Amino acid sequence: MSSPLSHSKDQPRIRKSLSDSCPASSSASTKSLRHERLSRLGSSGVSDVSNDASTNHAESYFLRRENRLSAKKKAEEETMNSDYKKMYEKALATNQRLKSRLETSKQELAMIQDQLQKAQKEKSSDCGSNVLEAEKKVKAELKMENQRLKDENGALIRVITKLSK
Repeated sequence: MSSPLSHSKDQPRIRKSLSDSCPASSSASTKSLRHERLSRLGSSGVSDVSNDASTNHAESYFLRRENRLSAKKKAEEETMNSDYKKMYEKALATNQRLKSRLETSKQELAMIQDQLQKAQKEKSSDCGSNVLEAEKKVKAELKMENQRLKDENGALIRVITKLSK
C-alpha cells in the first residue's frame, strides 16, 4: 500500500528521467502524450492494489522504454563519434600525404632553380665566349689584312724605288 507521499517522491524521479531523454526536436503530440501519461501516473492517489500494480507496470514500462531509447541514443552517438573519428583520421592521413607531396615539390623546385641558375651562368659565359671567339676571328682577320697591307706597301716601295732610278 502506498501513500500519496510515496507517489510524489517517485514522481519527480520519473519526470526527470522522461524529460532528460526527451529530445528537443520531438513533436508537440509526443509531448502531450507523455504529459498525459505522467498525469495518469501522478493522479493515482487511490491506494488500492490494482492501481499500484498498473502504476508499477506503467512505471516499469516507461523505465524500460526510456532505457531502450537512451541505449539507442548512446549507440547512435557512438556511431556518430566513430564516424567523426574515421573522418578525422582520414583528414589527418590526407594532410600528411599532402605535406609530404609539398615537401617533395619544394625539393624539386629548389633543384630546378639551381639548374636554371647554372644554365643562365653557362649561357652568359657562352655569350662571353662567343664574343671572345668573334673578337678572335676579327683580330685574326685584322692581322691578315695588316699583313696584306704590309706586303702591298713593300711592293709599292719597290716599284717606286725602281721608278726613281
